[in-house]
Amino acid sequence: MSRTTYKSENRIRTIVAVGVFCAFAYISCVLFHFKAAFLTFDLKDAVMTIGGMLFGPLYGLATTVIVAVLEMLTVSTTGFYGLIMNIAASATFVCVGSAIYMHRRKMSGAVIGMASSVAAMTAVMMGMNLIITPLFMVGSTVSDVAAMIPTLLLPFNLTKAVFNASLVFILYKPISKALSHAGFRSVSTGDVSEVTQPSESTEKKKALTNVIVIIVAVALAAASLTFFFLKLGGSFSFGRS
Repeated sequence: MSRTTYKSENRIRTIVAVGVFCAFAYISCVLFHFKAAFLTFDLKDAVMTIGGMLFGPLYGLATTVIVAVLEMLTVSTTGFYGLIMNIAASATFVCVGSAIYMHRRKMSGAVIGMASSVAAMTAVMMGMNLIITPLFMVGSTVSDVAAMIPTLLLPFNLTKAVFNASLVFILYKPISKALSHAGFRSVSTGDVSEVTQPSESTEKKKALTNVIVIIVAVALAAASLTFFFLKLGGSFSFGRS
């Protein structure tokens, strides 16, 4: 097989994989709903971030736009305002984390990337709420929205970001292994001939680190949901009513 043909087939597989991530992200936003006051979130950011970490932030950005448009056209009730907010939130979360991880493909890179995603998305959404929410909620002013930041908007967006970041750590390995077994090649996959086998001690240390990170991620996911339900008065629903 020529190198050109190989690259072409790999590009096609990547596009197919991105389509799969779009489908799963869309399904997650249709089926799973967490709501507090007039704000809602779902699991799609975690799904799209894993796609961005595997195939690069540009593919992650494309996924966020495609899913946001599909959501607006099919199930959303917030129209164009919701589209803008969805793209701003998801693109920030997905692209920041996947861009950092792409340049440091280690657990430390994933931790730094997800922490940066949480901070960046929360900050961006504070600004976006001050701009968009007064337009969406007729009768409200920028001052009204600003008053909601410490009691609702900030804790909501922080909870949403932490929960989705936790899901990335929990789901990344199973999904990446499944794609690898299916023949999909991520941006982290290099030339097999250049890969060196790690020592047994290195493998054990890496496995222990992965277990610890997953345990911490599960604890953070549980803590964020507990805060969401008890402190923000949130609710969960499955499917569209």
